[in-house]
Amino acid sequence: MSDRQSLAAFIDGGSRGNPGIAGAGVHLELNGIPWRGLYRYLGSRTNNFAEYSALLDALQYALREGHRKIKVYSDSELLVRQILGQYRVKNPVLQELYREAQDLIRRLDSFKIQHVPREQNRAADALANRAQDEMANGEVEYPAKKPEEKKPGARIKD
Repeated sequence: MSDRQSLAAFIDGGSRGNPGIAGAGVHLELNGIPWRGLYRYLGSRTNNFAEYSALLDALQYALREGHRKIKVYSDSELLVRQILGQYRVKNPVLQELYREAQDLIRRLDSFKIQHVPREQNRAADALANRAQDEMANGEVEYPAKKPEEKKPGARIKD
């Protein structure tokens, strides 16, 4: 992939109960245009486990597809602050997921993560819910759109 292509991943995880039926969702945009959606059923897990699973799915997909730069957006303030090193990861299960995420991040040329309000993360939330509803994994390829069709103000500024 070209270094000029900008990959953004909006991630979300959720569980119905804590722990409960859980799913992870990743909404990927390439150059500001919706590109792919990923969802994964996680079984009975906690919400934080699901949030980390979505991050790992985004990082693994980016690397597999040849992207070396990624900007991640999450509505989980806890996950964002832990990845940035502002909060410690105390839970042993999450510590393992955190280490796995850090290993993947080190393989990238550029990684940024930013907290966003839940309203700006609806596509990833819908994918996480789809995983929970269908108890299934999947990938969605969004229809190609011309850049001029993109709605103004839809992009999050750095």
